Amino acid sequence: MSTLEKRLKDVFVFFENKDTVLGYRKLMDCALDTQNLDIYKQIINLTDWKSKHPNQDDIFISKCLKVLEQIALINVTAYNTFKPIVTATNITKSYGNNAFKLGPISVSINKGNVYGLVGENGNGKTTLLRVLAKEIKHTSGSLEYNFDKPIKTTFDLRSSLVYIPQRTQKWYGSLKDNLKFVLSNYNISPEENEIRVLMMICRLGLWDYKDLKWSELSSGYKMRFELARTLLRQPELLLLDEPLANLDVLAQQVILEDLKSICNSLNNPIALILSSQQLYEVEKVSDKVIYLKNGKYTDNNNSKVEQDINKQLIVEIDCNTSRATLQEIFTPIALEKLVFNGGVFIAYFNANTMFYEVLDVLGSNKVNVTYIRDISKSTRRFFVS
Repeated sequence: MSTLEKRLKDVFVFFENKDTVLGYRKLMDCALDTQNLDIYKQIINLTDWKSKHPNQDDIFISKCLKVLEQIALINVTAYNTFKPIVTATNITKSYGNNAFKLGPISVSINKGNVYGLVGENGNGKTTLLRVLAKEIKHTSGSLEYNFDKPIKTTFDLRSSLVYIPQRTQKWYGSLKDNLKFVLSNYNISPEENEIRVLMMICRLGLWDYKDLKWSELSSGYKMRFELARTLLRQPELLLLDEPLANLDVLAQQVILEDLKSICNSLNNPIALILSSQQLYEVEKVSDKVIYLKNGKYTDNNNSKVEQDINKQLIVEIDCNTSRATLQEIFTPIALEKLVFNGGVFIAYFNANTMFYEVLDVLGSNKVNVTYIRDISKSTRRFFVS
């Protein structure tokens, strides 16, 4: 079964289980992969119909399945994501003697992958993004770009490589008109411009907001429109600095899942690097996590880190029990260290201890747990160490 066939089957299963929200988002991803304007038109009409008939799910699912059948007939060629589009080798950025220094950092970036950039404030996340975006020059090392589109001008570069800072500039006029203005720079007809803009509006859940002005939107929808403007340019590398900063928990999860899906496009994948303080949400969607501490780089996937991971079971726990009690009940399952960090306990066990044993001990001793997580393989362990 090809990747497209699997994706189409997944969409069918979502609709079969009456999950119209996620099913429709996945259907739109499949539609985007076709690059077929007629399919786009059907999605646009379907989105408009859904907006006017919000409670007629059975009819909506029937209409979606008809579009799904048509998508299945279109041949989609998958992009080869094996070749890195950015290769950084021992890059550093120094601001002078006794000042902050970033690096050395070596990393390869491939399309279709999401890279989470995490670390405490002031540890170099924004500096690294700005170096990769060529907004500031690195001090030493080499930085090579291997984009598919030829880079002859600054406009070409800023089309293939897009950096969105934490604070975006205000837009003027209607949001839809702004998006159409973006595409007007790319030599496409007015009709295609309209279709591609409306298709992106549909995919990012902005249909009911397309005619509003910037001041009429919440922070979450401002970020979505900023992403729409960026994705219409079909970048190869997208750099996002704290895109989740002003969003509620649900909005964070939805935007991250949408970004993951869009970056995993079969024929138009994007390499995404995003920095965030929302560690768990970022780790959930990231293919690779880069952790910065005092400007130094830790690759969570290298062999040395993997060896360290296998040495201990590390569990983060929030509960209403005293440290002494936890110490006592965990001793039989090879507790090595118990610390109180930032309002939660961090328990370190021998590598032979299993996480389910920790859960079993807590349950059998009737400990009311508010939160628990195995952070042995999470970059969270670097924050609490």
